Amino acid sequence: MSELRLNIITNEWVIMSGDKSPKDFAIREKRKLPEFSENCPFCPGHEVYTPSEIYKIRDDKGWRIRVVNNKYPVLSKETQKIRKEEGLKKSITGAGIHEVIIESPIHNHTTAIMPLVQLKDVLQTYKERFLTLYSNTIVEHVIIFKNQGHASGTKIQHPFSEIVGLPIFPLTTRNRMMRAINFFDNTGECIFCKTLQDELSDGKRIILETEHFVSFIPFASLSPFHIWIFPKRHSGAFSSIKENEMWDLAYNLKFTMAKLYYGLENPDFNYVLRSGKPVEDNLEYLHWYISIVPRVAQASGFELGTGIYRNPLLPEVAAEFLREIKEG
Repeated sequence: MSELRLNIITNEWVIMSGDKSPKDFAIREKRKLPEFSENCPFCPGHEVYTPSEIYKIRDDKGWRIRVVNNKYPVLSKETQKIRKEEGLKKSITGAGIHEVIIESPIHNHTTAIMPLVQLKDVLQTYKERFLTLYSNTIVEHVIIFKNQGHASGTKIQHPFSEIVGLPIFPLTTRNRMMRAINFFDNTGECIFCKTLQDELSDGKRIILETEHFVSFIPFASLSPFHIWIFPKRHSGAFSSIKENEMWDLAYNLKFTMAKLYYGLENPDFNYVLRSGKPVEDNLEYLHWYISIVPRVAQASGFELGTGIYRNPLLPEVAAEFLREIKEG
């Protein structure tokens, strides 16, 4: 029998049918990529094919991480931010910042198999660019995200992330913030801290607990294997992460992704780092986190028409499956 569950963070209802098993979502043919591709603009030696370099981490062998302007940006930092209003028609010029973080010179690296020190430096780069973008006066909100595989919305297989500085505050982010504010007003507690406490107490949906972070599948996950990674320390902005927490996050993220990599045979995925502004770090109701969405299921007309997600895999079953996976 199906059940409707409320995702308390997003305030969205999810229909849990439980009619699928974890193995139903494993990729039938595991993709094998080379360490270097002649056709990849992000591989070493092809730097001429990318826009100007903004930031770099290198060693005696060459670059390890590069940040470049996006060749096809959704927004332009060369554009002046101008609001327009004509009756009911409102618009803002496409001012903003769109950068690409090339995570490794190795073409077939992915988060799950990347050396820990490399992934830690990727996260450090996230922090550096996050702070830099927020220092620009045209930016209202910064989002960091990663698309991997065709089903995630990218054609480039090389490991990379993107960071975008928007001239507006997105509605989805605003709605989640209002949800958090209302919960705090009613209870005096952070909705994210409370959720984490409940998940740790229950234990059924926990994937990995490390010193500073917990990865888990939420009670009302919107899709199969949808994972959240929460910091244990209450913090509204990713920019406040400390050095020891950075290492711990790298470890947690790597091994959480390894569970998916080995358990589902390297699925396509997206992840998003959801965070408040640096100046919002001390807000009592705000808490940054990472959301991971393996692209193993597709939305249908039902989801589009109702806004209600359908998840055919129970979170408890998915989490138990991932806990038992050996990482390599």
